[in-house]
Amino acid sequence: MNVIEFIRETTENIQQNNAEFIAKLEPRFRNWSDILNDKIDNTLNNPWISRFNPFDDDNWTAEETVLQGLEAEKVYKSLKKQLGKETFLGQWYTVDQDCINQFADVTGDHQWIHTDPDRARKESPFKSTIAHGFLTLALIPTLTETDNPDNSPYPEARIVVNYGLNQVRFPFPVKSGSRVRARTRLVSVVPMKRSIEVVNEVSIEVEKSRRPACVAETVLRLYF
Repeated sequence: MNVIEFIRETTENIQQNNAEFIAKLEPRFRNWSDILNDKIDNTLNNPWISRFNPFDDDNWTAEETVLQGLEAEKVYKSLKKQLGKETFLGQWYTVDQDCINQFADVTGDHQWIHTDPDRARKESPFKSTIAHGFLTLALIPTLTETDNPDNSPYPEARIVVNYGLNQVRFPFPVKSGSRVRARTRLVSVVPMKRSIEVVNEVSIEVEKSRRPACVAETVLRLYF
C-alpha cells in the first residue's frame, strides 16, 4: 500500500467512525432537548405562571385579546365611568417626630433638618423639623388605605401589583406634628393583555395649607 492509498483509507475510517459516533449521540441530544423543552413548556403552562406575569403586558399590542374573563371586563367598565373623578378622601394622619425619626433610621437619612428639632428651630426657614419627601410618598398606602387587605379598593382583583410611579412632586413641606390626608383621582384606565393598568393621581394635603405636600401618579396592575 502506497502513501496515497494509506491516507485515503485512514480518512475514510475516520469519517465512518465520526458518523457512527454522531449517530450514537443524536438520540441523547434529542432526548435532552425534549426534556428541556418539556420543562420549559411545563413552567410556562403552569396555571400560576401563565396567568400571572407582570412583565408580559409590556409587549401587548392592540391586535391581541384583552380583558380575559367577565370579572375583568366588569371592573374595567366600572373604572371607566370614574375617570377624572375623585375616588377617595382619607382620614387625617399625624406625622410626628417619632415617625420621622423611624424613617430616618430605616433610610439612613439623618440630616438635621429632619431629626434635630433644636437646630431646626434655630436655623431652618421652617422653624421646625420637616418630614422627608420620600416619607410623605411612602405614606401613600397608609393614607389611601390600600394597605388594608380587608378594605381593598379593587376587591375583585386576584392580585394588585404596584407597577411604579409616573411622576412625583413635593410642593410643600410637612412639619413635624402636622396632619396630612390623601385625595385620589382616577386619571387613566388601560386594558392590558392579562391585566388592567390603573393610574391614580394622589395628592397629600397638609392641614391648614392650600398647597399639597406631595402629588404623585401611582401605577397599579390588576390581575384577575
